[in-house]
Amino acid sequence: MPASLTPDLADQATLANLFAPISGEAVIGLAVSGGPDSLALMLLAHRWLSGVETSPGIVVYSLDHGLRPEAADEVAMVAAEAAKLGFEFRALKWSEGHPETGLQEAARQARYQLIGEAMAADGAKVLLTAHHRADQAETILMRLAHGSGLDGLKGMVPFSEVEGVRVFRPLLDVEPAALGVIVEEAGLVPAHDPSNSDNTYERVRWRRLLPSLAQEGLDGAALSRFAARMAEADQALAQLADAAFAELVVVDGFGAASLPLEALNQLGPATGRRVLSRILAVVGGRQKPRALGQVERLFEQITTNALPRGTTLLGTVIRIKDGFVTIAREPGRTLPEDQTLPPDAVLVWDERFEITNASVEPGFVASATDFFPRHRLEEVLGFKVTTPAEAIRTAPIVRDANGAVLSLGGWSFDDRIKVRVLVD
Repeated sequence: MPASLTPDLADQATLANLFAPISGEAVIGLAVSGGPDSLALMLLAHRWLSGVETSPGIVVYSLDHGLRPEAADEVAMVAAEAAKLGFEFRALKWSEGHPETGLQEAARQARYQLIGEAMAADGAKVLLTAHHRADQAETILMRLAHGSGLDGLKGMVPFSEVEGVRVFRPLLDVEPAALGVIVEEAGLVPAHDPSNSDNTYERVRWRRLLPSLAQEGLDGAALSRFAARMAEADQALAQLADAAFAELVVVDGFGAASLPLEALNQLGPATGRRVLSRILAVVGGRQKPRALGQVERLFEQITTNALPRGTTLLGTVIRIKDGFVTIAREPGRTLPEDQTLPPDAVLVWDERFEITNASVEPGFVASATDFFPRHRLEEVLGFKVTTPAEAIRTAPIVRDANGAVLSLGGWSFDDRIKVRVLVD
């Protein structure tokens, strides 16, 4: 394999560069299944640590999904190899909750949940995974086929959060063949999961197409370059959208957002959809669209004056009135239950409001306002309230142990409570 196609993993300086982003961590987790890629990651981590003065602690996590009888032996093999390298090891097992459909997605969620819980106990703040250039290529092709936008076409990024776990992927620009050589030279026999060859799964079908695509020049390196360029374009578009959001969007104290319809039209589809998507996230409690098409359709309906009355999407209610697009939180079961606010505590309520008990007093409770007469609000706040009724109903209200109102939405009426509307 030409050296230009993948980093020289035998070079200590190259390894130092690959692992540099997490070199300051006190404890690092490694996700190791026993396959060739993850075994290579474990060997490379050991090789990297041999060249640094201050070594972080390494904890290897291996999970038996309870789906194959061989998995227990594979976990034991990983444990033995981790011990040889001087790494701590945690064996985990997914023992319940196996669904009849969507098994791969459920297994992924269980894997990160169980590893995340173990990491919290071990003090590990980041988990290294062995995703490589071919994994990146498969991801990009799948997303391209599904009609993803720039955010999806940039593929996997080195750092991300998966099911609440901070993940770092140091090998995204490494060919899997190079990882296989490392494992072979170490004399290890990797495990092979038969699901990796099961055509039932879309990713496997794309994996089988990669050699044919490579013959036409669309190999892992080309797709990696494509992902990098999409990431650059995505960043540029994000900066434009952020500037437009800051200039045009007003989020009131009830968490409702508004922007001029004419200004949204002038932004154009690419930037306008970004701004609209961010508004939906801020107002709707950070719910993510299941597909880009949801936001695309909403943007088209708004800009072509075809928005149905009472349109709802991603936990929000969208209306056009008096030349403005207004978006408020949708009332319903997705709102938080009543939550206590202990002394000196900070509560992020519905991912929209940061509420702080700045006192040593207990007994404060935050809940959805649900109903508060508009005329009474205007008496309390001292100005005319024009926000949608849904925004009032879904804003948080904080009461003390005697039922007195301490804050409502983003307004505090008592020095013991501080409230901030979250728009970032």
